[in-house]
Amino acid sequence: MQKSKSTTVTLVLAALFAALAFMTVFILRIPFVPAVGFLKYEAKDAVLALEALILGPVPAVLSSVVISLIEMVTISDTGIIGAVMNILSSCAFILPVGIIYKYRKNISGAVIGLVCSVICETVVMLLWNYLISPLYMGISREAITELLLPGFLPFNAVKATINAAITFLLYKPIITVLRKAGLLPKREDGGEKKNPTLPIVLNVICALLLAAAIIALIVSKVSG
Repeated sequence: MQKSKSTTVTLVLAALFAALAFMTVFILRIPFVPAVGFLKYEAKDAVLALEALILGPVPAVLSSVVISLIEMVTISDTGIIGAVMNILSSCAFILPVGIIYKYRKNISGAVIGLVCSVICETVVMLLWNYLISPLYMGISREAITELLLPGFLPFNAVKATINAAITFLLYKPIITVLRKAGLLPKREDGGEKKNPTLPIVLNVICALLLAAAIIALIVSKVSG
């Protein structure tokens, strides 16, 4: 009975996270590089990363696939290639933090996981855009190569940094609410509170990174 209840709660929460992630795409899509119209910032990866931290990487990956397919047939104009790129981008971000935090459930595991997520998404999408964008955009690979450093690299780095900062800032409040609502078990007191000032310092750093990344996003849009 307890296992059945746990499965039901997981499914309900996964559906909730998927719905929230899709809403962020529907409501907020900010163009980043005017020369490349499909490079738009959206916060869905932050929601999916929260799902990966709370429910595990597998439900988050499944949510990313469902959302990308729904997006493809509703609000997107990039077709199946765009859906595949969205899935790959989201998975490159949510898998590192989800897997690392699964085996290291403390603040250092979350921080290390999010840093790895930023690096992984930036590198993976840089390679993916180099390989696929010439086919999708109908331009030469040389032209795409010229866009990698001024366009694709900063876009994916800034996007991933913003989403990592949002994830870190929102994780504690959200999981606290879910625990108080009885949707998640209470955390057993362990050795996680060794340095009470560390979370405050990390929150300040994430807030500063988030502000800097948003400014870079705005400056890039205005200058374009």
